[in-house]
Amino acid sequence: MKARTFRRHFRESFKSLGRNGWMTFASISSVTVTLLLVGVFFVIMMNLNSVATSIEKDVEIRVHIDIAANDKDKEVLKQQLEQIPKIESIVYSSKEQELKSLIDSFGEEGEAFKLVEQENPLNDVFVVKTKNPTDTVNVAGEIEELKHVASVKYGQGTVEPLFKFIKVSRNVGLILIVGLLFTAMFLISNTIKITILARRNEIEIMRLVGATNSFIRWPFFLEGLWLGIFGAIIPIAAVSTAYYYLFDILQQKLANNFIKLIEFNPFVYQLSAILLIMGAAIGIWGSLMSVRKFLKV
Repeated sequence: MKARTFRRHFRESFKSLGRNGWMTFASISSVTVTLLLVGVFFVIMMNLNSVATSIEKDVEIRVHIDIAANDKDKEVLKQQLEQIPKIESIVYSSKEQELKSLIDSFGEEGEAFKLVEQENPLNDVFVVKTKNPTDTVNVAGEIEELKHVASVKYGQGTVEPLFKFIKVSRNVGLILIVGLLFTAMFLISNTIKITILARRNEIEIMRLVGATNSFIRWPFFLEGLWLGIFGAIIPIAAVSTAYYYLFDILQQKLANNFIKLIEFNPFVYQLSAILLIMGAAIGIWGSLMSVRKFLKV
């Protein structure tokens, strides 16, 4: 395409937005509302996913070694654990280390435990982490069958529903976002369709004088692009501003909790880029679908 032709399409696309003011406003509004909802859901889902990932990383299997096991037995057990392909890491913790951790976890009240240091009743432990946290339950079951294992603890009864909740929340969030995007595409497609139907005579004249299909499509392509970009500006500004203030407020309240929000930078800039690209893609898709299906150009 020649530069002069492209400049012509560029000018025409902006003129068309002005000539069809109400239609332009309706299209931009539908993009704005949808992307605002998508942005809010995206922020919530990304932070939930971040918290879920952090929780998943903390899930571990504590393999309590039989008290009667000697050093050779422990080495054999470790080799057997290393042969399980789903295991990522194995860390040995002696019963002395376990007692120290227990004392430290109780703070001042833990001083009472120092009286039993001479007759430490705890087991030596292998702390095992799986490559995929969801494999924890199955791997724990395999480990229980091994020799010289006194018991296996991994948060049984808590881990299973936790993984299930995380999986469901991720799937629901993804479905909601995809659903909102398709709704936006449908609304924009119908709005642009009305605009195009009102300009049928103009398009027919262009075809009669020999305009090619691509020549006719380009202004609509650019119109859709502008509608999507303009519609994304308000959601980007609103979501970024809201997250900036909420991050400061919530981060202070959650400072002593295990929940940690995603840092404002670069998350918000990445989110802004995603919303801008989504807006442009939705606008282009809606425009091109309208032209292809209803004008047959």
